[in-house]
Amino acid sequence: MILFFKTSKENIIATEMDHQPSEQEKQELCWLFGDATLVDADHLDGYFVGPRREMITPWSTNAVEITQNMSLSGIQRIEEYFPVKSADADHDPMLQRMYTGLDQTIFTVNHEPEPIKYVENLEEYNEQEGLALSPEEIEYLHKIEKQNGRPLTDSEIFGFAQINSEHCRHKIFGGTFIIDGEERPSSLFALIKKTTKENPGKILSAYKDNVAFAQGPMVEQFAPEDQSTSDWFRVKPIESVISLKAETHNFPTTVEPFNGAATGTGGEIRDRMGGGVGSWPIAGTAVYMTSYPRLHANEGESDTRDWEKKIEPRKWLYQSPEQILVKASNGASDFGNKFGQPLIVGSLLTFEYATSDKDTTDGQASSTSQVYGYDKVIMLAGGVGYGKKRDCLKKEPQKGNEIVVVGGDNYRIGLGGGSVSSVDTGRYSNGIELNAVQRANPEMQKRAYNLVRALVEEDTNPVVSIHDHGSAGHLNCLSELVEDCGGEIDMTKLPIGDATLSAKEIIANESQERMGLLIDEKYLAHVQAIADRERAPMYVVGHTTGDAHFSFVQADGVKPFDLDVAQMFGHSPKTIMKDETVQHHYDDVTYTQDKLDEYLDAVLQLEAVACKDWLTNKVDRSVTGKIARQQTQGQIQLPLSDCGVVALDYRGKQGIATALGHAPQAGMADAAAGSVLSVAESLTNIVWAPIAVDKDHPFPVRNINLSANWMWPCRSQKGEDARLYAGVQALSDFCCALGLNVPTGKDSLSLSQQYPNGDKIIAPGTVIVTSGAEVSDVRKVVSPVMVNDKNSSLYYIDFSLCEQRLGGSAFAQTQGKIGSDVPTVTDPEYFSDCFNGIQELIRKGWVMAGHDISAGGLITTLLEMTFANVEGGMHVNLHDLKSDSDDLVKLLFAENPGVVIQVSDQHKKELRQFFEENGIGYAKIAYPTPETRTIVVKHGDAEHTFDINKLRDTWFRSSYLLDRDQSMNGMARKRMLNYKKQPLEMHFSYNFTGKFSQYGLNPDRWKEEARPTVGGADDVMANGRPKAAIIREKGTNGDREMAYTLWLAGFDVKDVMMTDLISGRETLDEVNMIVFCGGFSNSDVLGSAKGWAGAFLYNPKAKEALDRFYARKDTLSLGICNGCQLMVELNLINPEHKHRAHLTHNVSQKFESAFLGLSIPQNNSVMLGSLSGNKLGIWVAHGEGRFYLPEPEDHYNIVAKYNYAEYPANPNGSDYNVAGICSADGRHLAMMPHPERAIFPWQNAWYPANRPEDDVTPWIEAFVNARRWIEQHKA
Repeated sequence: MILFFKTSKENIIATEMDHQPSEQEKQELCWLFGDATLVDADHLDGYFVGPRREMITPWSTNAVEITQNMSLSGIQRIEEYFPVKSADADHDPMLQRMYTGLDQTIFTVNHEPEPIKYVENLEEYNEQEGLALSPEEIEYLHKIEKQNGRPLTDSEIFGFAQINSEHCRHKIFGGTFIIDGEERPSSLFALIKKTTKENPGKILSAYKDNVAFAQGPMVEQFAPEDQSTSDWFRVKPIESVISLKAETHNFPTTVEPFNGAATGTGGEIRDRMGGGVGSWPIAGTAVYMTSYPRLHANEGESDTRDWEKKIEPRKWLYQSPEQILVKASNGASDFGNKFGQPLIVGSLLTFEYATSDKDTTDGQASSTSQVYGYDKVIMLAGGVGYGKKRDCLKKEPQKGNEIVVVGGDNYRIGLGGGSVSSVDTGRYSNGIELNAVQRANPEMQKRAYNLVRALVEEDTNPVVSIHDHGSAGHLNCLSELVEDCGGEIDMTKLPIGDATLSAKEIIANESQERMGLLIDEKYLAHVQAIADRERAPMYVVGHTTGDAHFSFVQADGVKPFDLDVAQMFGHSPKTIMKDETVQHHYDDVTYTQDKLDEYLDAVLQLEAVACKDWLTNKVDRSVTGKIARQQTQGQIQLPLSDCGVVALDYRGKQGIATALGHAPQAGMADAAAGSVLSVAESLTNIVWAPIAVDKDHPFPVRNINLSANWMWPCRSQKGEDARLYAGVQALSDFCCALGLNVPTGKDSLSLSQQYPNGDKIIAPGTVIVTSGAEVSDVRKVVSPVMVNDKNSSLYYIDFSLCEQRLGGSAFAQTQGKIGSDVPTVTDPEYFSDCFNGIQELIRKGWVMAGHDISAGGLITTLLEMTFANVEGGMHVNLHDLKSDSDDLVKLLFAENPGVVIQVSDQHKKELRQFFEENGIGYAKIAYPTPETRTIVVKHGDAEHTFDINKLRDTWFRSSYLLDRDQSMNGMARKRMLNYKKQPLEMHFSYNFTGKFSQYGLNPDRWKEEARPTVGGADDVMANGRPKAAIIREKGTNGDREMAYTLWLAGFDVKDVMMTDLISGRETLDEVNMIVFCGGFSNSDVLGSAKGWAGAFLYNPKAKEALDRFYARKDTLSLGICNGCQLMVELNLINPEHKHRAHLTHNVSQKFESAFLGLSIPQNNSVMLGSLSGNKLGIWVAHGEGRFYLPEPEDHYNIVAKYNYAEYPANPNGSDYNVAGICSADGRHLAMMPHPERAIFPWQNAWYPANRPEDDVTPWIEAFVNARRWIEQHKA
């Protein structure tokens, strides 16, 4: 039966139960649904928008699990429906449908599981199902039929098509290229592998796993001792490896942007989870490339985006570019936010070009216009991670290993994604393409990760092999897991979320958030105990057989899939790519010097150059507490950094840097130059982090690893395949010359889109290069923000040794041109010398600020160096720039690879000597002018003044136009008006020294403690230190940084999961302080912390433990972010109040991420009382952080306020600007921002420059205060 509950917002929550609920159950459900009312009817009239009936949403999965954790049974599905006025109301047909009335059939799917099909006509089945099998592959399958003496099943053919698709097997990269009648000696894959063969560097694993590993440093592991139960955190030294990976999810993002980008992000994270026998993802990257979004100005505002008007928009197949940009970035951000992976560097490009009669092909003017654009979008998700060197290689499967699946259920989604991604979008029917759309549940993936994390952290890792579920689902994952050993899968053990699935759909669906593991049988019970504790669904689904055969077996013994492993992966003929070289010449940009301001206004609004605040303001950039460098910089916190850096532990020393590079516009004119420029940009972005060197690897540039992701419109037109070969060859040659390796990457070679009218839009051939490297000291990363010191100078260093050129530049793009005169790097050895030289200057501590030159040219670089400052400008003289002309436009807008650095004049002579000794050309081009807010540029007789503040608003404008689509209630406009009016300011107590010694802290105390014995818990209890516990629920992701903060402050810290409390194995009797940590418990479904609160209120043992803890007089508690929401929901702060406080959605109705300022008012709280009067910087990262405080302000013990009343510095619209409140007695504190992510200066996105030697920030004092109070009050 289906019950209908009406919420306070008039929405309907439909709840399917297998029994008539009791009055108690009804009351619990009404509470859970936000004091909803049960509607006494079995059907409702009217129009409603809700989920497609055949797709159980992740929201439903989480909602049902919440009821299970509240001890409610028999609930099968819960979905939310929104009343609308008519059947014509707007909704997203990809994910929703219109309902005329709601009745008892809204969850009914009239579909029976299809029987196993034995396919008689392979050719017909191939086209019917959209399998993209080649004639050679079909011929190969006919051979398999003969070998097996039977027709193949639909499961076998479908599965074969997925695991042998271009998407999965990269047949073009492994194929033979014949260009202009001449066979090339190397495959594309061989050219890439050549880089690692010639320059292995620190690489330990390349090309044989879903992720590359390189040798890392010795670091500290901070983890609980036994993760099958609640236990104490320990510090242990480990020898690390660092990982690098990048993936694209272009087709799914084109079709359904939110889930396409979300599952792309999740899949790439799983790749890093599944490296070796398990590893730890730590930070992510993202790139979005679309055709022009055609953003419209508000009424009454001038429309200055002329470059978007040169080409008519298409009738978009699925979504417009503007919709894709917003929804895709929402999806990727949402997944990372909920999983707990920060996104620390990214890139954005919009592009279209129509050839004209001024362009030529092989010397002939173009007779017809070809439109190029990213109608089939690029969505790249990448990232870095780390693990133990012990675990970086997979082990050999042995007969009898247990095959385990961890994660979510099977649904009819993501079917055939591998095949459909391998052809032009639009080739198949919408039905086939929509079947490949996926469903994202990041909270489920976090649970699976918690299991993997625990297994890797243990002294003995029981995993034999691990693989993520991606394209081709169980079939690809589990067959690669067992390898040649073979295996048998019992289909009755696979988790089924949709009872109508056929065998084929069960075997090959691409439902996300799942990992496959091979486990040694003797460890199975222990692994199961950890999975149960983490609420990670775990299924033992089969075993390895040792017979090189792989099968899926139904309950009746029938095998819908039954092939030798060798047969599955095919021996079809090698792919042959024949093409001819085509010379494209694109018309060069023309210009006049007197339009410089007009040109600059346009360039600064182009999405690739413009402010990316609309992207960074919604994505978590602080979770893990290990982020040393992310996008936003300076007192005004603008996204200016293109180098992301994470620490490998909480000591804030060794880390990993990552950066991105691409140049597809230049690549259209010259594929080789485009590849070289892509590598060059990635390197000039990462150069600001001090790359680790040692005696065996003394050159920084050679210690960088690259991922190259190739997106190309292969076979779309004559010459494209030849261009791809030229691009790969150039990248290989350039990397080999630099001493770089490319140990990982991916290709997506069907980058074009067909329209029903026959038009075909071809995307520019694109390579995105991700760099990653070990960092020697995360505290020495150089910022792009200029220091307002008049006794310093700015120097230009050209890495290219190429004359200034405008081809492929952002400037040319705004003028509707590409140009054929593109820059490149003419001398790789000189480029290497420049890179290593800058690294040496950083190691010396001479570089005060630095910025690369890329999109937008030198003038953009100089402006961006000033944008994040409140005051100050610069005086620029380009007299010393080596140039072939007095062309100021070319000098300012050319994008030749290079950098600008700021160095104190006290090093002037030494700097000149250093450059000369190392053969590095340089030009002093500018000096700061602290008293002005302009950039004055002189070149010869010409002088031009640029108004920094005015141009900063121009640069911010495109961000505002896109932010309108995601920030509700006028908040986008408020952000645009206020972003520059709310600079960070900090004020510390006069006696704060910033030293560990001030608080008696010793981060090395673990070295002095005796190694735990079998009675480790007893040893902890006997040492006399105060005891604290972090409490987490599924979806919590801020636990480790909080645990370490407590540990550093002098506590022994216990890891407590809700299942520990519910089961009664943890009582909290041993601890004096508890902290409810931040994250997304239950994905914030049914309201932030509502499900978590239900787990306390409706489980007797958990409730008893909590009540007993709060009844004691020697206890403290803290709730941060999601934990703050929990404390308010449980009414733990002000139980004496008549009117209860609540936390509600941010006024913007979106997730808010920012580093901002808090003021600590006079207060009597245990933790923050001593900080009264301080102004401190802190991270916020939440979607429901708005304090609704119905009583007068003086009724609350307010402990923290946002420094400014207006958005965005007050990120959520909280009453009284409140960021934190405390109980009347000062013992129990709830706050939305994250002090545990700001206890070290290197975690702060801005910190006073006059305190470079601080070990800690004042936030640590709060936790030391808690420890001291407990020492004084212990019973």
